[in-house]
Amino acid sequence: MSSSVEPYEAVMARKGEIIRNAVGIDYSRFESGSIAFDYEGMMESTGYGFEEVRSIQQRYGVGNTPLLELRNLTALARRDAASGKGARIFLKDEAANPSGSFKARRAATSVYHARELGFTGVIAATSGNYGAAVASQAAMHGLDCIVVQECYDSRGIGQPEIVEKARKCEAFGAEVLQLTVGPELFFVFLRLLEDTGFFNASLYTPFGVSGIETLGVELHDQMRALTGSAPDAVVVTNAGGGNLTGTARGLHQAGARDTEIIAASVDLSGLNMADDAHFNRKSFTTGHTGFGIPFTTFPDRSDVPRSAARPLRYMDRYVTVRQGEVFYMTEALARLEGLERGPAGNTSLAAAFSIAREMDSSQTIVVQETEYTGAGKHLQPQLAFARENGIEVRFGDPREEAPGTSIVLPQDPSMIAAQDLNLDDLRRRYIKHAVAFARERLGHSAPAAASSAGAAASASASGAPGAHDALSFTEADIEFLAAETRSSRDAVKRMLREE
Repeated sequence: MSSSVEPYEAVMARKGEIIRNAVGIDYSRFESGSIAFDYEGMMESTGYGFEEVRSIQQRYGVGNTPLLELRNLTALARRDAASGKGARIFLKDEAANPSGSFKARRAATSVYHARELGFTGVIAATSGNYGAAVASQAAMHGLDCIVVQECYDSRGIGQPEIVEKARKCEAFGAEVLQLTVGPELFFVFLRLLEDTGFFNASLYTPFGVSGIETLGVELHDQMRALTGSAPDAVVVTNAGGGNLTGTARGLHQAGARDTEIIAASVDLSGLNMADDAHFNRKSFTTGHTGFGIPFTTFPDRSDVPRSAARPLRYMDRYVTVRQGEVFYMTEALARLEGLERGPAGNTSLAAAFSIAREMDSSQTIVVQETEYTGAGKHLQPQLAFARENGIEVRFGDPREEAPGTSIVLPQDPSMIAAQDLNLDDLRRRYIKHAVAFARERLGHSAPAAASSAGAAASASASGAPGAHDALSFTEADIEFLAAETRSSRDAVKRMLREE
């Protein structure tokens, strides 16, 4: 590794070059205007079409996972639903993948591509499930693998779920580097990429996100075979956004344009994910609002210049559920359906159970994924760890739960209630971040290169000459932001004027 005294700023200054060499994508060729970039062009730049991605996955044991109807949980939901309500609940059992989660789909193409390009190893920065997926695929391809984990607080105490995932990565032959919470993860990650010359098997490249499209297509085809039609709603656990993005793109590719795409995250509001004192006061390491909301409103915060995970483009609804509700549904899944699955993957199940009660009994709702469970990922060690860190764990009304202070399991399943987030608020926050990102990328005051027609559009969008520190917006920018936020051009211009 390069000199241990090399300043953080020096490594960060080379991050664009390091990532370009480690991924093999020149992101600059997709840029245009101040904000816009050719998203579909970037997705197609991998050179792997859908059928080839599916073929690669099948060759290495990924995909074709079962779709199960949860009849007993459906009956429980209908018990407290209004007459004629209570949609049939289905579950796509992604724990059947080689590494135990849907992330095997994201890893399969990335690791395959790394080998095709002649890389001798791959690196992934992850809390664990994706690391296990990359390690599993690397083992099949004979590549070295390094997994970088944000694992401990400053006391050297690690969450049982993350420690469990580290063991799984090591079982597949990966070297696991465990770090304390804070900014050092990306710094160490970049230095490892540079010093090893390994491939960056990022969650957020087009390789990773396109791998999830097969899940959406499978889900659609299996539902048609079982019920005769596409699902009415699909609930997707949302963290970095790739899960939702890829699933939605697959459903759309299969023709399921009317299927409602619902994002679900665990409500951890008030907790700072990068704060040492808060790190072990959360009982979910992923699938929570600490990732879901920031990555929805600013997807390009990831470890590549332009993230392929862009969930706001695809979500019809975004709901949150509480920690206690997810733990309760994890137990219910085991007790009523005979399926023991990890709590993080049951975030969408808790949301679906609540939403099913709103829907007609003739409708269908699909829980898009599960994950494996194990000694550290089981709900009991997680709840025990919460108690050890001063968190009150009790039964009662989940509305009384305070993240970082208490976990309240519902006294009765009728108390499970998903809470809607305001998508218009998220859209405004996205626009704000996009403008700030463009300012930073263009040197804060440098206007974007634009044609005279584009300049006219920018004046209209910004509302006044010189607005946004001379940052101008082209027609391409307006169209891009409209697609990103699923808004009209006029709505985008209005939101830009509000900035």
